[in-house]
Amino acid sequence: MKRRAWLTLGAVVLGGGGVVTYAVASPSGDSGAAGRAKRPVKVYDLALKGTTGGKRELPRTDTEQFSLVGVSWTGAVKRLDGTAQVRTRGLESDAWSAWRDLEVDIDPPEDPEAGMRGASEPLWVGPSDGVQVQVVHEDGTTGSLPKGLEVNLVDPGVVTDAETKATEPAAFVAEENSPAATSTDSATPTDSTTPTDGTTAPPTDLPTTTSPAPTNTTATPTASASASPSISPSPSATGPSAPPSTVPEPPITSRADWGADESLSPDPSEYNADVKAVFVHHTTGSNDYSCAESASVVRGIYAYHVKTNGWNDIGYNFLVDKCGTIFEGRKGGVDLPVLGAHTYGFNRESTGIAVLGEYTSTAASDAALASVARVAAWKLGQYGADPAGTVQLTAGATQKNYAGTSFTAGSKYTFQRISGHRDGYNTECPGGSLYAQLPTIRTWASGPVQGLKVTSVAGTAVSGSTYYTKGAITARWTATTPASLISRYELLVDGKTVATTSGTATSAATTLALGSHTIAVRAVHQSGRTTTTAALNVVAETTAPTFTTTPKLTLRTGTVNTTAVPVTLGWKATDNTALSSVKLLAPTTATFGPATTSSSRTATSGTATTWSMRADDYAGNYRTASASYTPVILQETSATKSGSWTTRSSSSYLGGKSYSSGSKGAGLTWTFTGRSAAWVVSRATTSGQAYVYVDGVKVSTVDLKSSTTLYRQAIWTKTWSSSAKHTVKIVVVGTSGRPTITTDGLVYIK
Repeated sequence: MKRRAWLTLGAVVLGGGGVVTYAVASPSGDSGAAGRAKRPVKVYDLALKGTTGGKRELPRTDTEQFSLVGVSWTGAVKRLDGTAQVRTRGLESDAWSAWRDLEVDIDPPEDPEAGMRGASEPLWVGPSDGVQVQVVHEDGTTGSLPKGLEVNLVDPGVVTDAETKATEPAAFVAEENSPAATSTDSATPTDSTTPTDGTTAPPTDLPTTTSPAPTNTTATPTASASASPSISPSPSATGPSAPPSTVPEPPITSRADWGADESLSPDPSEYNADVKAVFVHHTTGSNDYSCAESASVVRGIYAYHVKTNGWNDIGYNFLVDKCGTIFEGRKGGVDLPVLGAHTYGFNRESTGIAVLGEYTSTAASDAALASVARVAAWKLGQYGADPAGTVQLTAGATQKNYAGTSFTAGSKYTFQRISGHRDGYNTECPGGSLYAQLPTIRTWASGPVQGLKVTSVAGTAVSGSTYYTKGAITARWTATTPASLISRYELLVDGKTVATTSGTATSAATTLALGSHTIAVRAVHQSGRTTTTAALNVVAETTAPTFTTTPKLTLRTGTVNTTAVPVTLGWKATDNTALSSVKLLAPTTATFGPATTSSSRTATSGTATTWSMRADDYAGNYRTASASYTPVILQETSATKSGSWTTRSSSSYLGGKSYSSGSKGAGLTWTFTGRSAAWVVSRATTSGQAYVYVDGVKVSTVDLKSSTTLYRQAIWTKTWSSSAKHTVKIVVVGTSGRPTITTDGLVYIK
């Protein structure tokens, strides 16, 4: 079943008397498998027939599939004093888009030729089969609009093997020429469009004159629109040379690879003397194209520039899509100074790079910016120009730019080496958002690498501002300049390069000799300019820490249970450079700072327990130390008594019982072999005092009084430097009004 597309045009009068002309294409059907193959580029020109008061109309007309749309009119240098809008219907969705403006303030040809037409910028809309167009006079009145207004639809076709394979499942429009709207493939001139009412639209003729020979860049520019390059990238015997660039040439998709029909532009190429500046553009149109569609977008622009504008080639020297793919534009050799048709009055000394899409309020992707920077740096590098610098260009036309700056033909004006289209012509191009990104493009193109910083040094640990390692390290870094613009990275140790990586790398490894060093990362931009990070101090050492005091366990005050007693774990560790931490490995785990030398813990009574610790330094060296201790509880019944003592029973006491005495001079004596001891008592508001004797010597008077009742309290402790036999005796003081003391026993560590 064939698909037919109907296009109708009519007009409405807006408030204020403005005239709106429009064209509408109807839904179409499926062409079936017959169309699923390569098909050439086609352009459909649909005339808007004028009546009275600027009214335009065209009866229903057959049309075919298209993906790009614009409007054009008679008169290459005549501007459309009005607003043009389009809306399209998606081929697959059958849904109408919102109204979208067409950019009509585009550069005229500097030397117009017969058959050239004024035209809007083409708008990429994706595969569509319906269109509606509105054109209204600028002031909303019925003032005259340009003659020969046409709607121009471009089907970029499917021309490469990759596209054929990618689109195999799709149903393409069957080729069909209706009597009302004739489409031509890109190999033949566009025929006149004959509407169904019998009127004839003006033909879109291609230029018949040949391009003039190249001239000096200071001379008055010739027709930028008529400069058409040859398919050979090499200059002729009389053509310009291709000087080497100071930076690498980026990957560029050739015209053959994006499917350019070279029969469209048979004229010889015209060249400038050099490239002094780069003008950045946007093509307008949708940003929703897939990167697989980019070649189709380029083909559509190419066909529009030739078939609709009447130029003999695409206007831009290079095109870049949102994924960063670079396309060769005007032919004649990407490495040669091909004269383009992109910036009115300044084509003679520049090259033009267009980013596919519309960037008035949407920023261009980093991938697109990076590719624009690479092309700009390469082209300017052929002539020794700094992309971040300025240059004087000779105006080829008298005009004003978007900012209102006036130019006089033949006079020189200062431009950034990388400028926006609006800097040279009165247009919003390349859009406010992309224009604001030009400083980034200049910086990336010129170098040095921006935003370089070391993010980490694996194999090390940092203390203060110094890194420590056993020797093997890996430096990691980031940079904001895209990797495609970076030649290489170098890892520096003590100022000397020890490792070199590609510009896409983000790390490099080396092994340091023992001792103190500095490390840094140096980035080399493709321009040769370098950036070096601040040096980091790194110490390489393999000496393990030492325990000057091995783990020691001592009794401390606190509540005693039959299964656990309060203890203090003590140690002392040092390192020859920087101690990182000390860790308790057993009987439980904990980590301590390098300055910590003790920790309050509990120990299991009656059981020998090994206390194991590890000291680590920042370089990763470590040493362990261990010691075993057994806390022992001596009940009060194991003591030798003197004087009068009474036994008390309660579950609150150790073992359920305790001794109590209020008799002055009554005593209890324990003898043991150990290195630390603690006396365990009960405390209350009526508790009295006791003397403590160690090895026959009075060492303390202990008051057991407490505002709250407490049981099993280790109230007095004593520790010796080593384990030995000792005697501890407590004696009742007989304190006035509160003589009684109650004791649970004695704990010691052996």
